[in-house]
Amino acid sequence: MAPFNLPSDYPRIRRVRSFQELLTTPLTGGVNALCWQRALHGDFGEVVELLAVGQGITTLDEERLKTLSVSAAGKAAVDLLLEDQRLLRDQGLSPVLECVQGYAREEHPGPVPTDVYSFHVDSATAATDTWLCTYSGPPSEGLRNDQAQRRVDVPETRAELLRLFGGEDNADFREYLSENCYDLHYVPVPQARPFSFGVGNLWRIAVEYPGNPVPPCIHRAPATVPGRPPRLLLIS
Repeated sequence: MAPFNLPSDYPRIRRVRSFQELLTTPLTGGVNALCWQRALHGDFGEVVELLAVGQGITTLDEERLKTLSVSAAGKAAVDLLLEDQRLLRDQGLSPVLECVQGYAREEHPGPVPTDVYSFHVDSATAATDTWLCTYSGPPSEGLRNDQAQRRVDVPETRAELLRLFGGEDNADFREYLSENCYDLHYVPVPQARPFSFGVGNLWRIAVEYPGNPVPPCIHRAPATVPGRPPRLLLIS
């Protein structure tokens, strides 16, 4: 499991001490990620084991969680999973709880991989944020904006994309990059130091949308290892 090594010298991340503070703190002034660091009580590993999910992504509903025959520690974990979803739903959000054995990978990614294992930013057409928490298994990883370069701005990659596009580097080409989500993916610069989102921490991170006053938060899903327990994740 990746250690929780949140960079203390990175001003774009702000720690908060409660859900209310996480909810009400604005993502402005350059801050593009809020972290409510928590030490969770309960046996989330037991919950994952009892779910006995197959390959890929399994979406979990409340009824399935409530019918698990868990110990007292397992019940504490289930109660917190349900409470976190309730907190977000009360704010008009649509949280999804997933048990992830592995994400789909592109068979032929080309010059720019666009799966969730690649460092990327989320995007939307209107103002919104992404909320996420890993309860068990490997957590998400983040990349500082000042240690990242868009893949489409790497000269060799851009040249290959232009060749595939078959046109000039103009507005039509930029639209092509956007339509294929190529412009949402990043590569670490030399000596970059990605950081862990940690287990149990609830995050609210900035999304790329028109008029957003801060840059979006760059992140990726962790690599999954065959034979290891799946990841238990809340995302909204």
